[in-house]
Amino acid sequence: MITIAVAGNPNSGKSTLVNAIAGTRLHVGNWPGVTVEKKEAIFEYDGKKIMLVDLPGTYSLSPYTQEEIIARDYLVHETPDVIINVVDSTNLERNLYLTVQLLELGIPVVIALNIYDEAKKKGHRIDIKSMEEALGVKVVTTVATERTGLNHLLTAVLKVAGNSSRYYSKQLDYGEDLESVARVMERKIKQNYNFLAEKYPLRWLTFKLLEGDTHILEKINGDRNGLCFDEVVQHLRKTYGDDIESIMANVRYAKAAETTHRVLSKPEIRKIELTEKIDAVILNRFLGVPIFLALMWFVFKFTFDVSTPFVDWIDAVISGPLKRWAMVILGMIHAPAWTTSLVTDGVIAGVGFVIMFVPVIFTIMFFITFLEGSGYMARAAFVMDRAMRAIGLHGKSFIPMVLGFGCNVPAICATRILENQKDKVLTALLIPLMSCGARLPIYVLFVGTFFSENSGTVLWSLYVMGIVLAIVMGIVFKRTIFKGEPSVFIMELPPYRMPSFKNLMIYTWERGKHFLVKAGTYILLVSIMVWLLLNLPWGVEHKKDSYLGKTGQVIARVFKPLGFGSWEVASSLITGVIAKEIVVGTMGEIYIEKKMVETTEQKTLLHDLKECGISFTIAVKDSVTNVFSTFWMKSISIGGDKKLTPLRTVIQETFTPLSAYAFLSFVLLYMPCIVASIAMRNEFGTWKWVGVSFVYQIALGWIVAFAIYQGGKLLGIGIG
Repeated sequence: MITIAVAGNPNSGKSTLVNAIAGTRLHVGNWPGVTVEKKEAIFEYDGKKIMLVDLPGTYSLSPYTQEEIIARDYLVHETPDVIINVVDSTNLERNLYLTVQLLELGIPVVIALNIYDEAKKKGHRIDIKSMEEALGVKVVTTVATERTGLNHLLTAVLKVAGNSSRYYSKQLDYGEDLESVARVMERKIKQNYNFLAEKYPLRWLTFKLLEGDTHILEKINGDRNGLCFDEVVQHLRKTYGDDIESIMANVRYAKAAETTHRVLSKPEIRKIELTEKIDAVILNRFLGVPIFLALMWFVFKFTFDVSTPFVDWIDAVISGPLKRWAMVILGMIHAPAWTTSLVTDGVIAGVGFVIMFVPVIFTIMFFITFLEGSGYMARAAFVMDRAMRAIGLHGKSFIPMVLGFGCNVPAICATRILENQKDKVLTALLIPLMSCGARLPIYVLFVGTFFSENSGTVLWSLYVMGIVLAIVMGIVFKRTIFKGEPSVFIMELPPYRMPSFKNLMIYTWERGKHFLVKAGTYILLVSIMVWLLLNLPWGVEHKKDSYLGKTGQVIARVFKPLGFGSWEVASSLITGVIAKEIVVGTMGEIYIEKKMVETTEQKTLLHDLKECGISFTIAVKDSVTNVFSTFWMKSISIGGDKKLTPLRTVIQETFTPLSAYAFLSFVLLYMPCIVASIAMRNEFGTWKWVGVSFVYQIALGWIVAFAIYQGGKLLGIGIG
């Protein structure tokens, strides 16, 4: 099997090229031990079996970012048969800097000169023959979005793999000074550290040791001087007047510039492109932020407008006919009552909860993918960079945080757009402070009960509180756990492009599937556990005596200083860990116990069984009738629902306006839901940061609620 590694800069069209070649055969996972996506595909071409490995997009092979380390380690340790180097034809010089480094590895390279159609439209002329001669590699022009040039590319790859000397016979010359030093070092490496020479490409190893690469120096216990490099290093420093790493970077850039100048010709009069005209407005210092916020609002609104009808329909089917049919079937086979309850309230409800999230996840991932592919996300990062640096982050971090107002789960998944691991973790820790839509039913219930005259102001204050505390905690984290120099923010503004529909679908599916498969499994298990806690020990008559009720009684003591120290409230907060909406459901179940007449229920179920088709049609018809109802209206209607009147009455007896606001503040801040926690664990491959989020959010929620309640009592004021 021929192994092909695909390497290239971000925005070079590398992912589009890989998708065009591999399509649905592309398998997406994570590189071992890290969250950076690993993409592989195995297929046959011209009778040969090929493994395609898509490396993370990177500008260089220096060990600074996670992506660079992964790409470099794979190429050095796995040694693929051929490297396809995807080069953006419209940005030749910058892309060739990576090409020069790839050639140092001694692995056969084939250049895919991608986005060639745009280069031609701009009037760029690239001399392919001269480029092949200058670099000693095979060059093939491609347009990945139109799937042109792919057969020529794969044919060239097979030829190179079969006879690498045909296309790879030239070693780039970095100048006599540097080359003479390299020859001296190569001899000393072979003499003193031959085991390294056998393990790594010799020329690449020489330059890495010369640069003082920390990852390589670890292999020789950090002793570069043991190789007697002092003389040659000092010679280079005197000659160039700079440190070795800068010298090497300058030499590589010079080689990339020299090659570009040799092969590329541009029209003398440059036209002002559409991208520049749009950026004049989008990146305006006064209009940039309002435009960005407006666009994010539209993304947020469209996500719920598009997904809510599907969510409502799925909810109607699962909670209606599907649940009743299961009860009927289990009743016909005389299944025990506990089995029926487990299947309907545990399994069906658990799986249904995950499926209800799917439309939101896929819709929001579609919009994120579209914005990334269009080139706008880079502009958004640029616009918000200055504001985000106030809390130790940069512009890109703001995008996942904004998405957190819709749902924290896709927002945490969206941290993948950040390059730096610390930035990803810090952003993920702050996202749960953004008030997601799942908290709205609780807000509406309590605000409608206690603050009906000032409902808008109170609801707005909760959202503002989350934003302010996110800023505060960002500063705290950056000065404690994530203390250190701010991360380097390298940003490229690619031209605006219309992403292909196929790529949008592929990436939306891959990102959504991650949640559906992984989180769905955990949700099912947790739902069953909650059911058990509410129904154990067997035969328990009052929920207060169940394991969950007893746990609530113990935990209630912690909440007493906050003004809501009853076991009912504590138990509801425990189940709210699964999803914040469940807080209202648990309160209703605990406070108002309803008993159904068994015979009436059986008659209803038998009728459903006989006319299941009609029941299903009615359920679907009802869903379609309300298909345009929005998430917001659905949430607001909860407060005025007559069915909740008894619950609101009990809540009024349990809470005061002051304790109610303290409770809402705690709900806003206390630990992320289980789905968000699982998403965080899946993103970072460890429960460590979930634990940090759990501890700091509970502590923050308790402190804020305590300050509100006790401060209000001390001042003798109430809210409402």
